Amino acid sequence: MQNLAKMIDHTLLYPFATSQEIENLCSEAHQWNFMSVCVNPFYVSLAKRLLMGSKVKVCTVIGFPLGATTPPTKVFETREVIKSGADEVDMVICLGALKSGQYGIVAEDIRGVVMAAESRIVKVIIETCYLTREEKLQAVQLAMEEGAHFIKTSTGFGTTGATAEDIQLIKQVVGNNMGIKAAGGIKNLTTALYLIEAGATRIGTSRGVDIIQEWRERQSLRRER
Repeated sequence: MQNLAKMIDHTLLYPFATSQEIENLCSEAHQWNFMSVCVNPFYVSLAKRLLMGSKVKVCTVIGFPLGATTPPTKVFETREVIKSGADEVDMVICLGALKSGQYGIVAEDIRGVVMAAESRIVKVIIETCYLTREEKLQAVQLAMEEGAHFIKTSTGFGTTGATAEDIQLIKQVVGNNMGIKAAGGIKNLTTALYLIEAGATRIGTSRGVDIIQEWRERQSLRRER
């Protein structure tokens, strides 16, 4: 693994996050060269301004965290965040539609966001903790068919976050055709590496600085031996 930092979306999605906290997030992302910051739509323009000239992308969330808004609403939201400067979007599918077997609605949901994102990376959050194995497989298949670029396991607001078992299940379906973003409950290097070993290609975490510092310390110790 050449650059763990470039696998991390440095994340702050709490509804009460302040502008100062977003500034700190962006400063850390720039310092540690993370792949992106992941912020709520309200803060996209601020993050874009703060990261201007850096290689750090601005990622935001659509239909977050419930996924229960309508497909046209998600399309509108996506267009708005693109105007504000978002480079990537993480959308939550309509879980109720999926569990009701209304796969056409789920497909429309994903397709609309992919089209509105205008070739920018779209990650589809399926919130694995609420789904059966069959529902997970169906959600992944729909996301792949509708042109999304990543499957994301979790919002971080569900009952549990990413698990190696879910990552492996997703990997069986998508192979190398899509990325897999593990999110939710990733608080240390051991967990991050465990999920990457299972097949994750992106890590969403609010503890990115701690993880990278631990990684660098470990690499330094190895060089000294």
